[in-house]
Amino acid sequence: MLRRVIFGVIGLALVGVGLAFVFQAQLARALNERRVDRQMSPDRLGELPDGTTEPASIQHCSAAPADDRLWVAAGAYQIGATPRYREETGPLQVETSGFWIDRHEVTNAQFARFVAETGYRTIAEQAPDPAAYPDIDPAALVAGSAVFGVSATQGYWWSFVPGASWQAPQGPGSSIDSRDDYPVVHIAYADALAYAEWAGGDLPTEAEWEIAARAGQAGAEFEWGDEFRPDGQWRANSWQGPFPAIDTGDDGFAGLAPIGCYQPNEFGLVDMTGNVWEWTSSPFSANPATGTIRGGSYLCAPNFCARFRPAARQAQEWDFSASHIGFRTISRGPPA
Repeated sequence: MLRRVIFGVIGLALVGVGLAFVFQAQLARALNERRVDRQMSPDRLGELPDGTTEPASIQHCSAAPADDRLWVAAGAYQIGATPRYREETGPLQVETSGFWIDRHEVTNAQFARFVAETGYRTIAEQAPDPAAYPDIDPAALVAGSAVFGVSATQGYWWSFVPGASWQAPQGPGSSIDSRDDYPVVHIAYADALAYAEWAGGDLPTEAEWEIAARAGQAGAEFEWGDEFRPDGQWRANSWQGPFPAIDTGDDGFAGLAPIGCYQPNEFGLVDMTGNVWEWTSSPFSANPATGTIRGGSYLCAPNFCARFRPAARQAQEWDFSASHIGFRTISRGPPA
């Protein structure tokens, strides 16, 4: 387990994948070896208690989308496209039954209602069981999650932050105050599934997720077509500027964005690509021991991780959580 975790963190620093239950002492060297020694201009950032930084202001969009699900009709759909990465598949015809899918990512407000009603604790909020790690000092087995940030002295890195969770996205001292309409993050697969079942639904399969993301754009590079910025418009929250040194925020956000700040796709769904990776229920085909996340995140940049596309897919340990992974749910009932 520890070996998998350490290699996971190294992978996170490179391509955004990574760790599960980990502890700070064992990870420090692996993380430091993978840091990027470039710094963001301090006037763009707000200092956080754990030494990482994030954009200082909290923004909201004028018309947040409704907390509902939209219907995707049964039928034959084309998924896949010309692969950019080896884990992607070429065009493939699939059949699906009709399903309902959340208009947007599950938000902090929605997840908070779930927790208030059920008392649920996420994986990130629970310390690993010492019985599973007999050779490790129990004091080192602490709750927490992976956070991407920038240090004033050591540049960008991924780090395991004790105490980081959906309620404290950057670790102790941070909060989701005034962020009700932001996507919930630091969510592992079991957390997403527990919420989905409470909400009377499920998590989408990879095929269902891509059908919804493409919204009829068969074979297109992006969910809205083949041009990244049609008519000069930003259509998803991604990284601008030299990754990972600085996100200029040209698309309106340097970091995570609230839901619904970009134009919906043809099915009326928002943020299917960019902003946060989203869990699916499908095991990763090349390694069934891991799950699959889709859609890319705000950390995807054209010069680094061009995964803000419907065809993009990535393996992820089922029990992993991070500051750029969220989810949305579906329901496989009949149309209204």
